[in-house]
Amino acid sequence: MQNNRYSEAGTVEGPAAPQDPAERRNGFFVLFETIIEATERAEGSPSQEIYLEGSYLKDKAKYIGGVTDEGMLELLGSWTGFRQLVHSIGVSVKSEREQAEICFLLQNWGKTSKYETGTRLTLPCPADGTEVILTLADIVWNEDDEAPGKFAFEFSHAGELAAASIIFYLNDGYTVPELTPELPVPFGSEEYREMISKSLLQPGNNQRLKAAIEKAQRGEDVTIAYIGGSITQGAGAKPIHTECYAYQSYLEFKNRFGKDGGSHIHFIKAGVGGTPSELGVIRYDRDILRDGSAAPDIVVVEFAVNDAGDETKGNCYESLCLKILSADNRPAVILLFSVFVNDWNLQDRLSPVGRHYNLPMVSVKDAVTEQFRLSKAEGNIISKRQFFYDIYHPTNDGHRVMADCLTHLFSEAAHAPKDADDLLLNQPPAIGNDFTGIRLLDRNSLNSEVRIEAGGFRETDTDLQLVELDADPFGTAQFPYNWMHTSAGQESFRLWISSRILILIYKDSGSSDFGKAEILVDGKPVLIADPHVNNWTHCNPMILYHNETSAGHEVEIQMASGDQNKCFTVLGFGYL
Repeated sequence: MQNNRYSEAGTVEGPAAPQDPAERRNGFFVLFETIIEATERAEGSPSQEIYLEGSYLKDKAKYIGGVTDEGMLELLGSWTGFRQLVHSIGVSVKSEREQAEICFLLQNWGKTSKYETGTRLTLPCPADGTEVILTLADIVWNEDDEAPGKFAFEFSHAGELAAASIIFYLNDGYTVPELTPELPVPFGSEEYREMISKSLLQPGNNQRLKAAIEKAQRGEDVTIAYIGGSITQGAGAKPIHTECYAYQSYLEFKNRFGKDGGSHIHFIKAGVGGTPSELGVIRYDRDILRDGSAAPDIVVVEFAVNDAGDETKGNCYESLCLKILSADNRPAVILLFSVFVNDWNLQDRLSPVGRHYNLPMVSVKDAVTEQFRLSKAEGNIISKRQFFYDIYHPTNDGHRVMADCLTHLFSEAAHAPKDADDLLLNQPPAIGNDFTGIRLLDRNSLNSEVRIEAGGFRETDTDLQLVELDADPFGTAQFPYNWMHTSAGQESFRLWISSRILILIYKDSGSSDFGKAEILVDGKPVLIADPHVNNWTHCNPMILYHNETSAGHEVEIQMASGDQNKCFTVLGFGYL
């Protein structure tokens, strides 16, 4: 390392005899000038976390770094392979506040205990964009390292923003094409508007949507609400609460149709990461209707990339739509189909619901995937690298595209003649409507219809999934009125209820303190609930029974054999 010299005035001068530059190794980015945001954590510093397990790291290398060699991608799946491929890691962070204290974290998953026995390495980073190089051969690594687990950027204050890049420099014998900088997305161009127009999958019956627009134009109160998964929550947008598609499309609606600044246009956002419409239909009354205090005029439903986890294969999705549409104030429902980096979503499964009831439908997939295949010379408007923050979530540019797709629907509806007749809801379902009337049961909503003996599940879990609701920059704990088992109690949790449908909502966790629970209905085992299947703190719904008629049932939840001294959290139930 060369030493800088100071002049008599105390200013920094360059080295007296600069060395010839070292030859820069070939490499590829897994993060490239990406906006990161410090999120408050239950434990530790505010941070932006980037998970690498499964296909996450391979997909970053493929879609961000442009790596196409399958052999190289395969090496990224284990720590042994990673060391074979990667010589060093370059990290650069640039913050508007150059005095910001930012640390880069590298954590490997361990063989013995996934989250506890792998190497955990932190590296202070200048906040002025200077690259810091981590040479792997200079580090003493733990023999228990199994695979790259996660990267993180730790900040001193929640809400801080920065632009970060991570590049893997390769060992001799490996090469990849050099990353070519891309031109900015041409928002507002004729080509861009043409791409956005392809998102209108179906204008649908516009009577309810036009009624909401007309209310707004008259200066009356109008509420636009959004329910969905992590994309609706705002994942990938920085800052999450103002750059997400939901808030951006709400602003466009307010600016286009509101009066006198649009203070009469109200915003509700209730996206919960990693959860399907199976949970959405249960939490709708709480999260959108706010237990009767809100009555949205427009509800955007976005579960097209979350409902692979819906056990009912569309029944809960259609039930949610009908629950919304059946409200006395006749709200409009817009079906929004987002997309993953591999061009996948569940549009084919879910769009028949929209066609059945003639609902407005917007497909981000239809807008962007065809042009993803083109080069810039062939007419590409936005590349996957520009659209996706990771393999699941959009960047700020991607969120803007989604917002513009919704705005296109608003504009088309505003200029079209108003349909004379309302939607026909009283008809057989396209998939199913069994869950339309389902309600949430937790500690805060106990009633005379149920009896509970908490047994060893007496505690309340406070380490919960946090979600940025509405325009909040901070997270709100999900299902805080829960029942938690700890090692202190061995007795079973018991619920007596008369219903035809019962869904258990329990907490997933990556902590080794949590264990499996066995659920019995009327004395018969029906489910082993394993909080480590998804392995991160989030809400998981599972159907315990789904019958044609209502009957009395006794539900028992007990810790599984070998896990009696571990934790398990019952977040609540959905029942009908």
